[in-house]
Amino acid sequence: MDITDKYISSFLGETAQICGRLSCPRIRQIVDELVGLRANHGRLFVLGVGGSAGNAAHAVNDFRKLADIEAYAPTDNVSELTARINDDGWESSYAQWLKGSRLGRGDAVLVLSVGGGSPQRRVSMNLVEAIRYARQVDARIYGIVGRDGGYTALNAHVCLVVPSFDPATVTPQTESFQSVLLHLIVSHPNLLVGRMKWESLSPR
Repeated sequence: MDITDKYISSFLGETAQICGRLSCPRIRQIVDELVGLRANHGRLFVLGVGGSAGNAAHAVNDFRKLADIEAYAPTDNVSELTARINDDGWESSYAQWLKGSRLGRGDAVLVLSVGGGSPQRRVSMNLVEAIRYARQVDARIYGIVGRDGGYTALNAHVCLVVPSFDPATVTPQTESFQSVLLHLIVSHPNLLVGRMKWESLSPR
């Protein structure tokens, strides 16, 4: 087996191990809380940076269309986000966006991140400040991250940590499993409000 085949085999083997180590009770808790959020007409704000921002946009679409939850992401409005970054700074941009969105006790924040932010290392401080603000207004905080020692994992009410088996693949595995877990959550029978398009078509 050459080095390419070894990498493919190793990556897929790690993926299988991660699937076996994910916390089903925490997934169920997030589903249950989102059911309650929807019943109480609360809103969900999805925060991510880089590849996680792409997952956030996808999540907003699915939560709105498939789960009937009012959802938003700051990265979906590039004009507002870049204006806040330009005028007020990167670190406060997400927190100020949440403030402008009138985030409150009946709402929730979902953080998608590899490391989850770190005040000590000054990493993803926009997520750190957003979580701090969410705590101030008593909003619920959820996370899907790849580090159990990051700020999100330590401060979220419920956090799904994607287990790490190889330091070299933490980012691709975490961002991949963000998508897997988000699809699991929105398609859960307690959240799904109707059949998805392809699933609704009769097999030929």
